[in-house]
Amino acid sequence: MRYDLVIFDNDGVLVDSEPISNRLLAAYLTELGHPTSYEDSIRDYMGSAMHRIHDLVLERTGQRLPEDFDDVFHARVFGAFERELKAVPGAVEVLEKLSGDGVPYCVASSGSHERIRVGHRTTGLDRYFDEGRVFSSQDVGRGKPAPDLFLHAAERMGVAPARCLVVEDSPLGVQAAVAAGMDVYGFTAMTPPGRLAGATQLFSDMGELADLLV
Repeated sequence: MRYDLVIFDNDGVLVDSEPISNRLLAAYLTELGHPTSYEDSIRDYMGSAMHRIHDLVLERTGQRLPEDFDDVFHARVFGAFERELKAVPGAVEVLEKLSGDGVPYCVASSGSHERIRVGHRTTGLDRYFDEGRVFSSQDVGRGKPAPDLFLHAAERMGVAPARCLVVEDSPLGVQAAVAAGMDVYGFTAMTPPGRLAGATQLFSDMGELADLLV
């Protein structure tokens, strides 16, 4: 194993949540008078923390989103997760492989701790992630593309950044990993490869990852 720690993004990498959350985000922003298509949401917000949504809407329109925006959005997303959410195909096999080989791993997500936990409970991935393996943008001052979250995860796990591999599916996440001085494998199941051009390596099937890590 060439790395001492594998850091997984969560949404779109471990749980297949991006189609659900971006569909709902586009609908909610449109409902609030900020016309947004599903494709717009994927392009502009995929992989970002909630504050980035607020910042971009304010920057583009001069209007602030409602104070209860996050709460309403999360309620809609969590309800949809309970009905629809699945693990990304191949994710369980990768986690089983890492666990069996004794390779340290964790998750570092732009989503809140609650969002991570709801997703993991719904898909059964919670058995792979105790509290010490879960890191959120809530834990740091700046979300992706800043390197803070990945550096925080590495520090808490006791591994030097240069010995870490990040698994990401968003341009913001790839930028954050590169800025943190970490290798990053770009997962292209939902993201055009060209948008992850800064990645160390690209792959399209999570089932391939275990072999790529050897």
